Amino acid sequence: MSGGVDSSVAAGLLLQSGCEVTGVFMHLGCMTSRYDTGLADDADEKVFHVREAASHLGIELEVLDLQKDLEHIIDYFVDEYRHGRTPNPCVMCNRQLKFGKLMDYALERGADYFATGHYAQIRTILDDSDQKQLCRGIDKTKDQSYALFDIARDRLDKIVLPLGEYAKTQVMEFARQMNLPAVEQGESQEICFVPDDDYARLVTAQVPELSRPGPVVNTSGETLGEHQGIFHYTIGQRRGLGIALGEPAYVVGLDANGNTVVLGSRDELLQRRLCADRVNWLTDPIPTEPFAAIIQIRYNHHGVAGMVTPLADENGRVSRAMVDFNEPVSAITPGQAAVFYSEDDQVLLGGGWITNVAQASSL
Repeated sequence: MSGGVDSSVAAGLLLQSGCEVTGVFMHLGCMTSRYDTGLADDADEKVFHVREAASHLGIELEVLDLQKDLEHIIDYFVDEYRHGRTPNPCVMCNRQLKFGKLMDYALERGADYFATGHYAQIRTILDDSDQKQLCRGIDKTKDQSYALFDIARDRLDKIVLPLGEYAKTQVMEFARQMNLPAVEQGESQEICFVPDDDYARLVTAQVPELSRPGPVVNTSGETLGEHQGIFHYTIGQRRGLGIALGEPAYVVGLDANGNTVVLGSRDELLQRRLCADRVNWLTDPIPTEPFAAIIQIRYNHHGVAGMVTPLADENGRVSRAMVDFNEPVSAITPGQAAVFYSEDDQVLLGGGWITNVAQASSL
């Protein structure tokens, strides 16, 4: 439980279905952390809200301190920018903390299942295997399955996602019917350890040398200007470039080794292929032959049809994949995840971390 609407409604729905429910809160206040994230300022307020929600529902609440564990997520976050990639800390947090340490804690304390307020579904394949599948939520505008792709497959049997079969409007109505105190709260921010949405401040504080100036060039290598740190940029960015070219320009490349930002046209953002590593498969058996899929390349991406070719690593594990899109895709970003869905765009089959891409014109 976070104290917000979604997790509170999830707990309330489980109570209404006859389940015995205990709330568990993931304390990430960073009050003793080596990172100055600003979370300490509102840590007490978060604890207050989650205790208020649990009290209103009449359930017990346990608090698990994961402040030190959050440091590993922040380390990853900073390191990705160091290497010219755009991180996705929410996916990492889901695997390592929410559906990792927090779920372990709940099961060790005697829980039969671990439930959250995510908008996604767990379905059972109706065959002899009774295998569980992770599927998109009914509300496509709120679907959060993409951020759950990296959860270990053997955990699906113990996960319950009560909100997946409802639209956000229905969940808000449930919250009002339950008279939940969280109804008046706004949506929580995307990155919990960047309270002011100023990630550059955090990166600069931890790795000051990344703020060094470097060249901004076009795709022909001609110098257009100077930047103050490549971590200020991401693939596809158009605004805030600080360079007037007389025509629209976009960030099409980031070279960490050369400390260079590359600008290009909208067409130069188009790509037809990507490679992904550290692929997590949520299907059994793991695919070994190419298959058609819908591929989503960032959280708010609509997904594009293509072919996924599973690849074995040096140890023989199918932990890599090559994706060939049926049509050019814009702003494929190293560091983000490429997540593979079934052809009907419902079942999440697996996903991995984008390592490199090939421009449409080069294929």
